[in-house]
Amino acid sequence: QVQLVESGGGTVQAGGSLRLSCAASGRTFGGYVMGWFRQAPGKEREFVARIMWSSGLTYYTDSVKGRFTISRDQAKNTVYLQIKMLKPEDTAVYYCAAGATASGLTSGRADYWGQGTQVTVSS
Repeated sequence: QVQLVESGGGTVQAGGSLRLSCAASGRTFGGYVMGWFRQAPGKEREFVARIMWSSGLTYYTDSVKGRFTISRDQAKNTVYLQIKMLKPEDTAVYYCAAGATASGLTSGRADYWGQGTQVTVSS
């Protein structure tokens, strides 16, 4: 059974930092694309960042470039999202996902989803 389990969320002040983790299990992810999405209250879920599991190639949505960094540790089967200079508008539930193609995952077509971790940024 494939599982993606996020952790690392919490409540932080604006300007602070967080590192989210996504522990993946149940299959090998070589060839897969891993990504992070977020859903703010009253809004649709949006793509944030992705990383190719094998090559480590990354891609970000424009609004988070320079503040968010996605990475992976293949030995630990874990994907990370480092967030710095947090803003109140970053408040959302953050989801980890895995998909077969980069374009598909970016569009929200994932084979696997995690349960999400809440990030709340206070001003």
